[in-house]
Amino acid sequence: MKKSVKWVAATAAVMLTLSASVGVTSSADEGTTVKAGFIFLHDENSTYDLNFINAAKEACEEMGIEYVFKTGIPEGQEAYDAACELADAGCNFVFADSFGHEDYIIEAAREFPDVQFCHATGTKAHTEGLDNFHNAFASIYEGRYLAGITAGMKLNEMIANGEITEDQAKMGYVGAYTYAEVISGYTSFFLGARSVCPSVTMEVTFTGSWYDETAEKEGANKLIDDGCVLISQHADSMGAPTACETAGVPDVSYNGSTESACPNTFLVSSRINWAPYFEYAMGCVQNGEAIDADWTGDIATGSVVLTDFGKSVAEGTQEAVDEASAKLVDGSLHVFDTSTFTVDGKTLDSYMADVDTDADYEGDHEAVSDGYFHESAEGFRSAPYFDVQIDGITLLDTQF
Repeated sequence: MKKSVKWVAATAAVMLTLSASVGVTSSADEGTTVKAGFIFLHDENSTYDLNFINAAKEACEEMGIEYVFKTGIPEGQEAYDAACELADAGCNFVFADSFGHEDYIIEAAREFPDVQFCHATGTKAHTEGLDNFHNAFASIYEGRYLAGITAGMKLNEMIANGEITEDQAKMGYVGAYTYAEVISGYTSFFLGARSVCPSVTMEVTFTGSWYDETAEKEGANKLIDDGCVLISQHADSMGAPTACETAGVPDVSYNGSTESACPNTFLVSSRINWAPYFEYAMGCVQNGEAIDADWTGDIATGSVVLTDFGKSVAEGTQEAVDEASAKLVDGSLHVFDTSTFTVDGKTLDSYMADVDTDADYEGDHEAVSDGYFHESAEGFRSAPYFDVQIDGITLLDTQF
């Protein structure tokens, strides 16, 4: 699993201080008073960061907690500086939202042992052994699987209407990096689509950035020109959705609905709802309780959700998604069921996953048992580690 840094060039850090004065907890009556600080890689223009920003506001306002936002914080020394500034400003709960922030947040956690630091998408909390540093994620691969079902139902409709043939049911996917998080995401999306449209194939291209509207638009157009009739993404701008709207190609977005900008092509979006985690973690600080080193939300906790469907979804999509969702919750369906895919023509019956992320990224935990790959919530840490290249998916580039 390759790692890259999501630098944001020439982006100024913006600090917004917002106070919810009504209902702030009293240390005498209801436990510790919480002041929350949040560090975001970008600002509201990024669908990824906007999803976090909205959830943070929702949770803090619901709990009556004062909060401070820092936006446009790159994955470098700026993240450490921002974390320290928040701690110095009296925040006893600090959260950072981007993968590359992690090492700098850990550094701040060592300096401020009385402050609880939490980090999304990270991998090191279970090996660092710090009581005040924690990772969080959600089983978003299940949400992407459901979004994939939506895509597969649309492909079936296109086949039935004579718009494409079965062998033309090729999807495209715009990814940021060849991280396990992205691989897990596009693979689960593909498996969801194939569960209802068996002839589907998929091509994936990478941009080398989490937020590059031009590169994402170019990536989507490249896939469309190569015959992909439906596009999805794991990148944070409106580049791919707007390319699809211009070309009239159905699109599955990520982190929030793009229907207002793409009314004719938007199908659905999966996203992590971070409000349940924020309420849980800040509640732990408030009550003097330990926060899990690795916390993984899921459909049942309300952490994995789909947006409303766009107007062009296929008939029967809601029923198909509801049925699969219920099976994911009750455990009768597993996204990475090894009977549903092959690797180099063979069933995957063993896989040493890179869970502890040593310097060589070597596999250290057996992840396949009971007939499926145990990812995230079903496995060893909160962040994804599924990085298997399965048959049916073609990578157009792997330099990132």
